[in-house]
Amino acid sequence: MTAMTAAPTGGPPRRRGRRPRGSWAGPLFVAPFLLLFLVLFLAPLAYAAYLSLFQNRLIGGTAFVGLDNYLTALQDPLLLKGMGRVALFFVIQVPVMLLLALLFALALDSGLMRLARVVRLGIFVPYAVPSVVASLMWGYLYGADYGPFAQLSKALGLPVPRFLSEGWMLGSLANIVTWEFVGYNMILLYAALRAVPPELYEAAAMDGAGAWRIAWSVKLPALRPALLLALVFSVIGSFQLFNEPNLLQRLAPDVIDSAYTANLYSYSLAFTSQQINYAAAVSFLLGLVIVIVSYAVLLTANRRRTV
Repeated sequence: MTAMTAAPTGGPPRRRGRRPRGSWAGPLFVAPFLLLFLVLFLAPLAYAAYLSLFQNRLIGGTAFVGLDNYLTALQDPLLLKGMGRVALFFVIQVPVMLLLALLFALALDSGLMRLARVVRLGIFVPYAVPSVVASLMWGYLYGADYGPFAQLSKALGLPVPRFLSEGWMLGSLANIVTWEFVGYNMILLYAALRAVPPELYEAAAMDGAGAWRIAWSVKLPALRPALLLALVFSVIGSFQLFNEPNLLQRLAPDVIDSAYTANLYSYSLAFTSQQINYAAAVSFLLGLVIVIVSYAVLLTANRRRTV
């Protein structure tokens, strides 16, 4: 009686240690981004951190000082004043900008607005304008000698509005930034509204809810993640305010100094005063403030959601 042998059920055994074909596709696609991220972000960040630990002295040259630059920055009245000014700008400008973006998004999503595509494009176009061009344009409009507002006021016998004065400057900057970014935030919120299932609107309408009730009870809760994202982006953008005050400084040098905002102060330290080491420390403190404020916003939003 011969012994029966089992036929092999599969092909040749795979060699251990060999990666399956196509497993390198993912790393290869990600490699260019990782390389650029390393070269253009992490490496300069590490170099700036290294520079912030040194100090260039008249006697002795460059010396290691540890955290002395950070301690000096925490007691710098110019930096603290600029940071407070930016915080005030954030408190005033961001709610107005997000409220306008929300109203425009709800109006477009309602389907009752005529020429909705034209209106949507018109609101979004300012975001496509570079901030340098926008600042120059609004600087011309704000001009007390040659601007159209000044010319109109003179023609009507009214006092010329001083948009670039000390009392109006922060509001003028807020107006420029709002004009630039309302369209971006509107598109962000409008895209979130378009992703809401139509069944929710139909169920609310069957329960007798009107347009205002649907907007308050259905659309606004669905917009919370998008609003939170827009708020975090606004935190980052507000504390990095630079282009607008830097360009308007040439029109109002007595109002906007080199430390008007924290970012402008860091730039002036590095490229005007040649205090590169101290500027690196100021930049890292500014980044730390942005991280703390953004985390506080996210933490507050998450707590309200769980309550």
